[in-house]
Amino acid sequence: MQRAEPSAWRRNLAVCIFGSFTTVLGMTVLIPFLPFYVEELGVHGHAAIVEWSGLIFAASFLASGLAAPLWGRFADRYGRRLILIRAALGMAVCIALAGCVQTIWQLLGVRLLTGLLGGYGSGATILVATATPKERSGWALGMLSSGIMAGGLVGPLVGGVLPEAIGIRATFLAVGGVIFIAFVATVLWVEEPRRDATRTTVSRPWAQVPDRRLVGGLLTTGALVTLATFSIEPIVTVYIARLAGPGAHVTLLAGLAMSATAFGAAVAAPRVGRLTDRHGARPVLIASLLATSLTLVVQALVTSGWQLVGLRLLMGVAVAGILPAVTGAIRHAIPSHVAGSILALNTSALAAGQVLGPLLGGFVGAHLGLRVVFAATALVTLAGAAMIGRLPRLDRSAGGP
Repeated sequence: MQRAEPSAWRRNLAVCIFGSFTTVLGMTVLIPFLPFYVEELGVHGHAAIVEWSGLIFAASFLASGLAAPLWGRFADRYGRRLILIRAALGMAVCIALAGCVQTIWQLLGVRLLTGLLGGYGSGATILVATATPKERSGWALGMLSSGIMAGGLVGPLVGGVLPEAIGIRATFLAVGGVIFIAFVATVLWVEEPRRDATRTTVSRPWAQVPDRRLVGGLLTTGALVTLATFSIEPIVTVYIARLAGPGAHVTLLAGLAMSATAFGAAVAAPRVGRLTDRHGARPVLIASLLATSLTLVVQALVTSGWQLVGLRLLMGVAVAGILPAVTGAIRHAIPSHVAGSILALNTSALAAGQVLGPLLGGFVGAHLGLRVVFAATALVTLAGAAMIGRLPRLDRSAGGP
C-alpha cells in the first residue's frame, strides 16, 4: 500500500477529526436527558428508569465492540474509506431515528443498531494510522484523539442545552443532520492510499502478526485504561454528594468532574503525541500510566468536590497520551494488510473496558466503599505500567511492513 499524497493525509486527518467529533457527540448527546426520554416512552418508577437508562446508553458501545472485528476485516478487504462512509451515513440515520421512536424497545433497538452501523472513530483511527507517515503518526493520532474526546465533552453539554430550546426529538434530528454533513465531507474529501490490487484478505489476520505477545500486551493495556477511566463514572455523583454535603451544587460539580477528564485529555493529547514521535511509545506509556495511578490515589483522599474536579482534570492530562501511543505502537508492529483487522481488535478491547469499567466500579463502590474504587483502579493502571515495562521491542523501530 502506498502512502497518501502529503496534502491528502492532512486533509484526511481534518475530515476524520470532524467526523469523529460529530459521531461521538451523537453517541453522548442523550446523557443529560436520557432518563426523561425513557420516562416519556412509558417507563415509570425510579429504579426502572435508572436501569433502562443504563442499558440503553451501554447498548451502543457493546454492539460497537462486537461489530468492530467484522468491520475491520471489511476495511482490509474493501478499503478504509468505505468504512468511514458507511459509519457516517449509518450514524446520521440512526441518531435521527432515535428521535422518532415510540416505545422503549424501539429506542433500545435503535441504540443497538447505532453501535452496529457506527464506528466512525475506530475507522478513522485505522485510516489515519495507516495513511499518515510513521514519523508523524503520534501527533496525528493525538489530534484525532482530541477530536474524539472533544465530542464526548461537548455531547453532554449540547444535550443539556438544546432540548430545552427545541425539544428532545428535534435534538436527535439536528444532531443527525450535523453527522450527515460529516458523511458528505467524507465522500468528497477523504482519499485513501492506493491499494495493491493483487492483495487478498488474510483468513487468519492474528497469525500474520510478527510479535503477538507485544500486540496482545498493548491491546490489554488499552482495555485496562478504559476500564480505569470508566469505572469512576457510576460513583462520581454519589461521591461528590458525600464530600460536598447538603445544599451544594452536586449536579454541577458532578458534570464538571465528568467533563474535566475529557477536557484535559483533549488539550494534552497532541502534545503528548509529539513526545511519542520523538521518544517512542514505551517511556510515554509508562510515565502516563504511573501519573494516572498517582492521580487516582489522590482522588481517594480528597475532602471537597472542587478538589475532585481539579484532580480529574489532571487525570485527563495523564491519560491523554496512552490510547494514541497504544494505537501507534500496534500499527508499527503489524503488517499493513491486516491493520484494519488488528486495530479493530483494539476497538473491541477499548469497548470491553467501557462496558466492564462502570459495572466493576458500581459493584466495588456498593460493597467495599467509594474510596476503594479509586484505589483499586490505581492498582489496575499500575499493572498496566508493569506490563508495558516488560513488553519486548516496544520502541520507535518496531513496525510491520
